[in-house]
Amino acid sequence: QLQLVESGGGKVQPGGSLRLSCAASGLTLNYYTISWFRQAPGKEREGVSCISSSGGSTNYADSVKGRFTISRDYAKGTVYLQMNSLKPDDTAVYYCAATSRVLWCSDSYSSGLYDYWGQGTQVTVSS
Repeated sequence: QLQLVESGGGKVQPGGSLRLSCAASGLTLNYYTISWFRQAPGKEREGVSCISSSGGSTNYADSVKGRFTISRDYAKGTVYLQMNSLKPDDTAVYYCAATSRVLWCSDSYSSGLYDYWGQGTQVTVSS
């Protein structure tokens, strides 16, 4: 079974940056479409960004478009989420998730299609 581990979360001031990493324990992520989700207290989990296995298809939620960038390093088998110009509304637990059943990215994120999830990493944007 694929085990995902997120890292890179922390507390930053508004306007700051963080880079989240998603890596696999035991198996490579390179064969999977990877999406980042986030969940803030009292809110439903929402899709943030997606990248296909080839890297040729990406997607961003409107709320983060232009500020976040998703990428992957095939040599390391790692997926990144670069988060710039962070806002307090970005505060949430961020999860990466993997699926082999989504071949391209779109505006729709269905949690049920993702077979593997990380434990989550906390991102707090506050003064």
